[in-house]
Amino acid sequence: MTRKQKAENKAHEAEQSPKKPKSEGDNGHANGKSSEDIVAEFEKVCTAVKDNLSAEQMREILEANGQDSSGSDANVLRKCQDLLFYGPLDKCPACNGNLEFTGIRYSCTGSYSEWASCTYSTKDPPRKQEPIKLPDSILNSPASDLIKKYEDPSRRPRKVLSIPDKPFTGMLMSLMGRLSVSHQYWRKEIEKHGGKVANHVIGVTCLIASSVERERGGSSKLAEAMERGIPVVSEAWLKDSIEKQEPQPLEAYDIVTDLAPDGRGIPWEKMDPSEEALESLSAELKLYGKRGVHKDTKLQERGGKIFEKDGILYNCAFSRCDLGKKLNDYSVMQLISVPESNLNLYYKKGKVGDDPKAEERLEEWENVEAAVKEFVRLFEEVTGNEFEPWEREKKIQKKPLKFYPIDMDDGLDVRHGGLGLHQLGVAATHCKLEPLVANFMKVLCSQEIYKYALMEMGYDPPELPMGMLSDAHLKRCEEVLQKFVETLKSMKDTGPKAKAVWSDFSQRWFTLMHSTRPFIFKDFQELADNAAAALETIRDITVASHLIGDMGGSTVDDPLSERYNKMGCSISPLDKESDDCKMILKYLETTYEPVKVGDVEYKVSVDNIFVVESSACPSVDEIKKLPNKVLLWCGTQSSNLLRHLHRGFLPAICSLPVPGYMFGKAIVCSDAAAEATRYGFTAVDRPEGFLVLAVASLGDEIIEIKSPPEDTKSLEEKKVGVKGMGRKKTDESEHFVWQDDIKVPCGRLVPSDNKDSILEYNEYAVYDPKQV
Repeated sequence: MTRKQKAENKAHEAEQSPKKPKSEGDNGHANGKSSEDIVAEFEKVCTAVKDNLSAEQMREILEANGQDSSGSDANVLRKCQDLLFYGPLDKCPACNGNLEFTGIRYSCTGSYSEWASCTYSTKDPPRKQEPIKLPDSILNSPASDLIKKYEDPSRRPRKVLSIPDKPFTGMLMSLMGRLSVSHQYWRKEIEKHGGKVANHVIGVTCLIASSVERERGGSSKLAEAMERGIPVVSEAWLKDSIEKQEPQPLEAYDIVTDLAPDGRGIPWEKMDPSEEALESLSAELKLYGKRGVHKDTKLQERGGKIFEKDGILYNCAFSRCDLGKKLNDYSVMQLISVPESNLNLYYKKGKVGDDPKAEERLEEWENVEAAVKEFVRLFEEVTGNEFEPWEREKKIQKKPLKFYPIDMDDGLDVRHGGLGLHQLGVAATHCKLEPLVANFMKVLCSQEIYKYALMEMGYDPPELPMGMLSDAHLKRCEEVLQKFVETLKSMKDTGPKAKAVWSDFSQRWFTLMHSTRPFIFKDFQELADNAAAALETIRDITVASHLIGDMGGSTVDDPLSERYNKMGCSISPLDKESDDCKMILKYLETTYEPVKVGDVEYKVSVDNIFVVESSACPSVDEIKKLPNKVLLWCGTQSSNLLRHLHRGFLPAICSLPVPGYMFGKAIVCSDAAAEATRYGFTAVDRPEGFLVLAVASLGDEIIEIKSPPEDTKSLEEKKVGVKGMGRKKTDESEHFVWQDDIKVPCGRLVPSDNKDSILEYNEYAVYDPKQV
């Protein structure tokens, strides 16, 4: 993760962590009672309800007051206690669904759409301001007098105070070995926070032990816990759960995972984000395209191939992201034919990053028709749709809590087909291209740059080939994004209703674009970085996947030259002593500003410069015939460069009021190298990136703007050149002309008159790819 992401993650955690009860005077409680008095009263009501009312009576109370009476007896008890003291809950302000007390906060059980469950939760829910309705059977109860006391809304606390959180409610634990404090101390703390302590391990939630115990070989208690599959955690779990007033994930505190017989791993979502990213980077891609046999079947080694009949490949991958229900799952189904053997049906379903707990089966079928029938049945079970309309026409209707197909393309994801680390040097050595060009191609054909790009965006699940999606699937994602942007422009709602729109889109998006780290988008910048730019990158990686194909074979056959020829462009190194080289170095030096992170300053240096002529772009000679030509910087991720070279520049896919997207569907460049280098996504461990210099014609008419235009469609239609004025500009006295009449806005960066611009540096928008 970047530092910014880590900071945002911590801020998000802080925002989510339950707050302590406020002291007297902070809340306007009824009748001037203190927080302590109200807590005591609430405990009294809880005890009276538990001791004197049956589960059936509690359900009657809930139904009489329009509340959901389903669930376990313990759940019903909790809902009833809450209702009788604080009053009946009103509907969810975001989706009009039912709110439910979960022991820590109130969460909605409703849905925004077939794609998304409601994610609304609060500690201060809306309440019905009406008397509580009590069934006749309750009036004769010994607790009736106490219950009646809170019938009248005016007698209830006006604002919910945070009920003392007891994170260990319903948990039974066992303690073992030498801990940092006495067992007696922890027993009291656990009981104080709602839990109980047992001397045995049978039926306990977890065993708390010192990590020293495993070094000693452990005790019979430890061995028994491991045999029974009971989590063994450090006492840090107790401390953190009490501090955050919420039980923390046991997997993240496990101290014997590597000793356990099945070697269970920690799910990615429970890891520290930086560890999770590294784990995902090292994870092997298991499914890599429409014809790829899943690696876990091990049938590829026996010559297994995806079964094909009547033009249909029986290989499907699915995704489901429902943040309201805390689901982020994948599923894979394959029919695999193996030489001299029966047909095999492979099915796998699991949570992203939690492979050991995935449901998985591989079955051999003698009867082909029966195997196909079972495959079709499974498809319908997983998606709620028929198989044939999807495979033949890509028609499908998303059903609530069901999976949605990820439409894979026919080919190899570049993370599987590209050059592995051990092949890079050999491939370049055997290449007939000029050595510098061979090294350049080696970088573009390596798995690493694509792995890193997908990992940094969180679109790198090992089970799904996100670098090999069909054009139809990418188009569907683009349409969903553009429709959401249009919705935002016309949206007048604020508060919970507005958050609901963002949450619904986020869950829809991360179902279509399966991620290891889904979240709810909050603003336009997140939308630009994690949806628009991510979709463009995945589109470009898909192009690279098709171009690179399978390079896993012999490198002696010179696969780099073959890929170079397929690209349709000529690449030649620029002489380092030439005037053009000196001009470019000067342009870079004057328009770059070092990036400061803490006390460290990051600068830029040039390794090589290449002259590129792509058949997908007009030549410099053709551009020279057009008006207002400028030499400008374009930033790009290494993973996107192959597509730029092969297909030329493509306009942005949508309009957003942030740098890079505020001009709508445009190709955006800058006169500041400082702006372009931001898009190189280099890092301390990967310091090399690419910058592109492009000759752009801004057309006959150039419009200067200082704020995001409200309507970009007219700009797109007229194809005018647009200059976005930044807070900094290049010193115009240092500008010069190159190759007769191409302007080079080379000059030191100085403050401009546009102090309020959202752009730091000048940006230029061109709407016609034939002008770049």
